Amino acid sequence: MCRGGCAKCLGTALIPLAVLCTLANILLFFPGGKVVENKLHITDEVWCFGGILGSGVLMIFPALVFLGLKNNDCCGCCGNESCGKRFAMFSSIIFAAVGVLGAGYCFVVSAVALNKGPKCYTGTEWTYPFQDRNYLGNHSLWKECQLPENIVPWNLTLFSLLLIMSGIQAVLCGIQVVNGLIGTICGDCTCCGCCGGDGTV
Repeated sequence: MCRGGCAKCLGTALIPLAVLCTLANILLFFPGGKVVENKLHITDEVWCFGGILGSGVLMIFPALVFLGLKNNDCCGCCGNESCGKRFAMFSSIIFAAVGVLGAGYCFVVSAVALNKGPKCYTGTEWTYPFQDRNYLGNHSLWKECQLPENIVPWNLTLFSLLLIMSGIQAVLCGIQVVNGLIGTICGDCTCCGCCGGDGTV
C-alpha cells in the first residue's frame, strides 16, 4: 500500500474520534446530565478543554492533512508542482506531532481528573472528597457526593472514554510519524511514467 493510502486510513479513523472526544467534553459541562446553576460547581479539569481542544480541534488538522495525502499526484501537491510527495509526507510528520501533543494533553488531563475525582456537594460544601482517597476501588465512597446526582459514574465514564480515545489518537498519529518518515526517505510509492520518469517519487 502507498504511504498516502495508509495516511488516509489513519485520517479517516481520527475524524470520528475527534468528534466523539469533543462531545464527551461537552457532556462533562452537564454533571449528571443536568444543567448546573453555578459554573464553579463543575470539575476544574473540564475547563481545560482536553477533549475539545486537545483531541478535538488540534486533531482535525492532522486528520485533514492525512486524508489529503492520498489525493496528491506524483508530481506535486496542493497544485504546486515544486512540492513533491516527499515534502508532503514530511509535512505530515509535523502535523502528526501536533496530533500527538493534542492527544497527549487530553490524556494527561483525563488521567488527572480520574485520579482526583469529581467536584461535588458533600452536605457541607462543594469540594473534591476523593482527592486523596481510592474512590475507584471503593464504590461505597461514592455516596458522599450528594449533588449533582450520579456525578461520580458520569465523570468516571466520560473521562475514561476521553482517556481511551486520546490514547488511540496518539497511537495513530505515532504510526503516521513512522509512515511519513518512511515516505520521506523512500518515496510514497511506485509511480511509473510520472512526469516522464519511472520509479518512486
